[in-house]
Amino acid sequence: MLQERTNAPAAEAAYPELGLLIDGDWLGAGERAGQEVVDPATGAVLGRLPHATPADLDRAVAAAERAFASWRTSSPMTRSAVLRRFADLVRANAEDIARGITLDQGKPLAEALAEVRFSAEHADWHAEECRRIYGRIIPPRDPRISQSVVREPVGVCAAFTPWNFPFSQAVRKVCAALGAGCTIILKGPEDTPSAVVAIGRLFTEAGLPPGCLNLVWGEPAEVSRALIEAPAVKKVSFTGSVPVGKRLAALAGQHMKRTTMELGGHAPVLVSEDADVEAAADALAAAKLRNAGQVCISPTRFYVQRSVHDRFLDRFAARLSAARVGNGLQAEVAMGPLCHARRIAAMDALVEDARARGAAIATGGQRLDGPGFFYAPTVIHGAADDILAMREEPFGPLAIVTPFDSVEEALRRANSLPFGLASYLFTRSADTAHAVSHGLSAGMVSVNHFGLALAETPFGGVNDSGYGSEGGAETFDGYLTTKFITHLHAAP
Repeated sequence: MLQERTNAPAAEAAYPELGLLIDGDWLGAGERAGQEVVDPATGAVLGRLPHATPADLDRAVAAAERAFASWRTSSPMTRSAVLRRFADLVRANAEDIARGITLDQGKPLAEALAEVRFSAEHADWHAEECRRIYGRIIPPRDPRISQSVVREPVGVCAAFTPWNFPFSQAVRKVCAALGAGCTIILKGPEDTPSAVVAIGRLFTEAGLPPGCLNLVWGEPAEVSRALIEAPAVKKVSFTGSVPVGKRLAALAGQHMKRTTMELGGHAPVLVSEDADVEAAADALAAAKLRNAGQVCISPTRFYVQRSVHDRFLDRFAARLSAARVGNGLQAEVAMGPLCHARRIAAMDALVEDARARGAAIATGGQRLDGPGFFYAPTVIHGAADDILAMREEPFGPLAIVTPFDSVEEALRRANSLPFGLASYLFTRSADTAHAVSHGLSAGMVSVNHFGLALAETPFGGVNDSGYGSEGGAETFDGYLTTKFITHLHAAP
């Protein structure tokens, strides 16, 4: 079935003014170089984003280092209050922030609004947990000695966040750093900057002291090198692709900088023959449509037990082919555009390779007519495991459905790639759920639903998908150092 899209004109919406935030000051274009920000649904230019000069980057590092001297010793109650006020402001401004995200990133407005409101929960979580950063007392071997462990903020942090969830990914890093008592320089995504600008404005309104949060933009390789090599920067946090993450981790390693890496995935889905096949197909179709598949935890490799494979494939493909694709500002749109023209080219390359290797296309497989970067939701089947789409993260509305015969086979194939972020299982069997959830090589396993990325749960991967966790009780681990203090209270 040829996927159709809506071409109705988008509702008018103002796009925010863009700038750098350094030491509490907003800096505009001036004499700075910059780039245009484009609406992926229409190709229209939304605004111009200024790039930081080398002097701007130096000033941001100096401001963060200066602010750290006082923020590190601030009361946890003070930090909690700022984060709580920020969360309240996010909720109050959610619709405006979400509209900006839909304009520059493309996701449907309902998804953008959910991202923003969900991020407020993360701010609340960090506001509460930062009041509970505890040390401990270790009983001594000698009564004249006291032994304690304290956890201290690591220092100035540099964070790099992606374009697919421009608000939530940045909020996690900023709230973790600030809650721990660190200061932070954030380089957000140049293609989708409105959400990060909103974070800066709302933290300023929430009473965050100048210099604690600085926002910079620019050519990614140049900015990342400048920040990571700056002696004052002690911690690096990155969310993005595996190749870029490996380069940044290597650079950070040369300078012994602490790192948190949340990298790409290629999430396997195992659908057992005892699962509710129709319910699984419906749920997985909705998950595949989310943000046009531009999600690091998006289900991509579908291993379906042979006896129910055809039933699942028919239902799953039908749900995707019926989805309304169009401008995210239009009502009832289930999937918006891809964020960049280069994602269209990437989808075409994967589909052409699959066809050349004998695979079939159940639905989709082509760009949609009209302006913007729209690609039809696509299902590949009848493919061997060596097609590119099975080996490379699609990061788009593409799914590969393939049969398996035994759980052992499915686990072997699911674990055959170096990725290890999210994974999914649908079954009614407790034994299968136990075996698969423990057998999958992944940082996160979700059984019979999509329960990942909650504020109170850890989010992170293994292998090439990175290391370190965001969220949950682990959220501050990457932003704190552990110090042991031993004290002899009397002369021996």
